[in-house]
Amino acid sequence: MIALIQRVQHASVSVDHSVIGEIGAGLLILLGVEKGDEEKHAERLAERVLGYRIFSDEQGKMNLSVKQAGGSVLVVSQFTLAADTQKGMRPSFSGSAEPVKAERLYHYFSDCCRKQEVITANGRFAADMQVALVNDGPVTFWLQV
Repeated sequence: MIALIQRVQHASVSVDHSVIGEIGAGLLILLGVEKGDEEKHAERLAERVLGYRIFSDEQGKMNLSVKQAGGSVLVVSQFTLAADTQKGMRPSFSGSAEPVKAERLYHYFSDCCRKQEVITANGRFAADMQVALVNDGPVTFWLQV
């Protein structure tokens, strides 16, 4: 399971020109589910993402997690993160989880975030989405379990 996380001042996701999820300061999480991923991977990744210290403390150092900083998260499914790009000029998606399983784990990951009392907004699984964000820093990290 892969999370590309971006520290944002605000972010939103729209489907058919309607905003379906948005947050203020926090993290935009682009989530990719791979073959072999299970609930334990979603739990561990949510723990890592929510505990990752990339927000500034009172001395201006990256020392606070999104939870400590009082931020929110916007979780957007992105199967392209699981693409194999090692050869050729077209990505292979053979490493991506089957859609039914991927959707279940996507929602499970979001539920794990909510259980940790972090305000969590979502995109719509498998939809054509438009994501808007103001990356703060910019600060972007790739986490994988």
